[in-house]
Amino acid sequence: MTSYSCCLILLLFTWNTAAYGPNQRAQKKGDIILGGLFPIHFGVAAKDQDLKSRPESVECIRYNFRGFRWLQAMIFAIEEINSSPTLLPNMTLGYRIFDTCNTVSKALEATLSFVAQNKIDSLNLDEFCNCSEHIPSTIAVVGATGSGISTAVANLLGLFYIPQVSYASSSRLLSNKNQFKSFLRTIPNDEHQATAMADIIEYFRWNWVGTIAADDDYGRPGIEKFREEAEERDICIDFSELISQYSDEEEIQQVVEVIQNSTARVIVVFSSGPDLEPLIKEIVRRNITGKIWLASEAWASSSLIAMPEFFRVIGSTIGFALKAGQIPGFREFLQKVHPKKSSNNGFAKEFWEETFNCYLPDGSKNSPASTSFHKGHEEGLGAGNGTSAFRPPCTGDENITSVETPYMDYTHLRISYNVYLAVYSIAHALQDIYTCTPGKGLFTNGSCADIKKVEAWQVLKHLRHLNFTNNMGEQVDFDEFGDLVGNYSIINWHLSPEDGSVVFEEVGHYNVYAKKGERLFINENKILWGGLSKEVPFSNCSRDCLPGTRKGIIEGEPTCCFECVDCPDGEYSDETDASACDKCPEDYWSNENHTSCIPKQIEFLAWTEPFGIALTLFAVLGIFLTSFVLGVFTKFRNTPIVKATNRELSYLLLFSLLCCFSSSLFFIGEPQNWTCRLRQPAFGISFVLCISCILVKTNRVLLVFEAKIPTSLHRKWWGLNLQFLLVFLCTFVQIVICVIWLYTAPPSSYRNHELEDEIIFITCHEGSLMALGFLIGYTCLLAAICFFFAFKSRKLPENFNEAKFITFSMLIFFIVWISFIPAYASTYGKFVSAVEVIAILAASFGLLACIFFNKVYIILFKPSRNTIEEVRCSTAAHAFKVAARATLRRSNVSRKRSNSLGGSTGSTPSSSISSKSNHEDPFPLPACAERQRQQQRGCKQKVSFGSGTVTLSLSFEEPQKNAMANRNAKHRNSLEAQNSDDSLMRHRALLPLQ
Repeated sequence: MTSYSCCLILLLFTWNTAAYGPNQRAQKKGDIILGGLFPIHFGVAAKDQDLKSRPESVECIRYNFRGFRWLQAMIFAIEEINSSPTLLPNMTLGYRIFDTCNTVSKALEATLSFVAQNKIDSLNLDEFCNCSEHIPSTIAVVGATGSGISTAVANLLGLFYIPQVSYASSSRLLSNKNQFKSFLRTIPNDEHQATAMADIIEYFRWNWVGTIAADDDYGRPGIEKFREEAEERDICIDFSELISQYSDEEEIQQVVEVIQNSTARVIVVFSSGPDLEPLIKEIVRRNITGKIWLASEAWASSSLIAMPEFFRVIGSTIGFALKAGQIPGFREFLQKVHPKKSSNNGFAKEFWEETFNCYLPDGSKNSPASTSFHKGHEEGLGAGNGTSAFRPPCTGDENITSVETPYMDYTHLRISYNVYLAVYSIAHALQDIYTCTPGKGLFTNGSCADIKKVEAWQVLKHLRHLNFTNNMGEQVDFDEFGDLVGNYSIINWHLSPEDGSVVFEEVGHYNVYAKKGERLFINENKILWGGLSKEVPFSNCSRDCLPGTRKGIIEGEPTCCFECVDCPDGEYSDETDASACDKCPEDYWSNENHTSCIPKQIEFLAWTEPFGIALTLFAVLGIFLTSFVLGVFTKFRNTPIVKATNRELSYLLLFSLLCCFSSSLFFIGEPQNWTCRLRQPAFGISFVLCISCILVKTNRVLLVFEAKIPTSLHRKWWGLNLQFLLVFLCTFVQIVICVIWLYTAPPSSYRNHELEDEIIFITCHEGSLMALGFLIGYTCLLAAICFFFAFKSRKLPENFNEAKFITFSMLIFFIVWISFIPAYASTYGKFVSAVEVIAILAASFGLLACIFFNKVYIILFKPSRNTIEEVRCSTAAHAFKVAARATLRRSNVSRKRSNSLGGSTGSTPSSSISSKSNHEDPFPLPACAERQRQQQRGCKQKVSFGSGTVTLSLSFEEPQKNAMANRNAKHRNSLEAQNSDDSLMRHRALLPLQ
């Protein structure tokens, strides 16, 4: 059974070796063997396998010069290690390197060779088989290039825990250690690259892009990560397409149509050079220009795409490149390559033929050359340049430096350095095994692996714990995902003025170690857009919204397609393309352009504004006129008119009017807490004091005139002290209301932002509208009572109470304050104070004018009427009117009684009262010029009533004559005019009070 297994495995290995003959591998013996997978060709020839005969291995076509250079980097690193006295001394590294032809099938075919050899070694068949040509197991594999190929290889190698160190596979899927247990790499994964792409788009303020990705494990995960980053930055994707080097022409045409019809100018491409080349060729054929290409590191420096004939289409390319490394002596090593000197390198012969477009006579095959595809990375991949199916023979003396090929492009060693670093990583892991001290090892109980019998899984263990310093002085250690974190260079494609070739100008870098927001650096001065312009192209769905506007959503469109909407009042935006407008602080308002906030306008009834000045002047005028009246009354305090008006109450009334006019000034100016708490009580108390004086004054005179016979009791109750007491009591009620108001809900200054958006009204918050209502209501109640008494006493002598004027003043008072209520409720801001000031001034002027101006006029301009005789005459006339009214009423009653007894008529008792016809005009009062004469012979008054006219006579002679006349009059009219005499005596009794 063992012999059978040996034969079976040897048969498998023999078949595999047949598929990979001497010309299809690079191989060298050693104590420890490293495997290598490189894309020496871009693809395989299409072949229809109809299975009519045994299937043959497909032929690799289209030579890749950069792939061969990467292979040379691995060989150079191994030879350098073998010659090192410190690294793996007394140990020799060998290699077995195969061509993947940039396809999964060829890569798996080569991987099976590694796995099969390891299985043979694990069976220990040396004692059964004669294996003189035995090659040791492959303990690690360097490769592969494309992420899709590495994914397939990693799945197979992971089954046997054979470490795989890739130099160019950057797909983030490969960081999954649950699936890819033995995969490591010396290139950063695409997660950082996708983030960097989104950062670049955000840096140039683009938000409308298209995406193209290779339909493999490199393109799909990379573009998916970019979409996630773009969504976080509000970058919209207009289209998203997948491509492949194996796509048919119709699929390429559809993708080109989408690109041509799109309004997005920026196109993000996650692809390799070979996958992208068919698309670029079609775009060049259609001459679709004006696009900005954002290239992933897989094609950013690809020689397949970076060709002068393509530059007019993709000259605005910005791409990512890995950090270049330095390999001392590598340039000379590349120049030494020769088919006859490279016996271990089976790919050297084909390289020589492709480089010089010839064939070696010892049996080289004529390979049709064409423009090649490759899985490009920072260095890109070159293609064979032969154009003929039949080539001339090679002499072997050709000079490799005389031909320009991608193989000799060693100015920026990126992928080549990653290969170099991968080999050294494996060597340092072996060095750790070689120098391991028992008891300090990584295995069970601190044991160490035997370097002479080392197995692949042991190397994998040491690779996961690797930590060394490379030749550039940088620390190398794989993270938990098997990745090395690296930085990117940002390149821009320029056209060389010397030879017209495409050169890659470094214009910035991306540092993945820096803080977010500080990772990207771009020198815009070095960037040429389209190879000519320095102006950043525009790639937005909508034009930028200027400061003062915001982006408005358009229904049915992506969020990047918007309309610019002006910020509403009270909001602003000070940046371009603002998503929303910011609200201004409470005390600020947006300016006219809504680009900033300015302090709100402060409004109150100011002293300096015209309205405030006018109200102040009227208040001062009222104070001046009141003071003038008070001065007149003080100067003429002993005149009959001043005495008749109860001068003490008049002084108090004038003082209250001064307070009323002065209280209006508290409503002008910027409201403060103290003014707000003072102005309403001052106004309310002043007006109550004023109305109380008028009320007591009017009520006193009315009571006097309505009393039958003035007695000492009347004089006591009508005394001055009681009058002031009544005024004080009425005012005290108002004071109590104000004290309760100020204690429970004191008014305060208030900044009102709600009435108008851009204005702050500084007003007084009254604290309690109910309290204000009680204050005004109580004032109006007293005014109503005063109006009642004034109306009732309207027929009294005008010298005493000026009833008509007081009644009119109360009417003005009511009209003012009734109008005040709706005006106060409908106005706002400073006009509230203005309305109240107007009401106070109007009511105050009404009281002042109606009560005092007539008296001041008589005192100053009609002194003849300011005499005791004038006052007595007026009082007597009122008495006669009352007496005549009473007599006429009794006379009418008597006539009615006579008529009811039979219609007989009789003469009434003789008297000085004679009845006249109703049609006669009333006799006017005596003229002032005849008053002296009338005083000597008596004053006659003719009084008119609704039913007739009566004539009354009164003599103002000496006291004796008057007494006798009165006695005679009483005797004559004892029956008819008894009530008239009582009234006359009552008014005479009032004369001493005057």
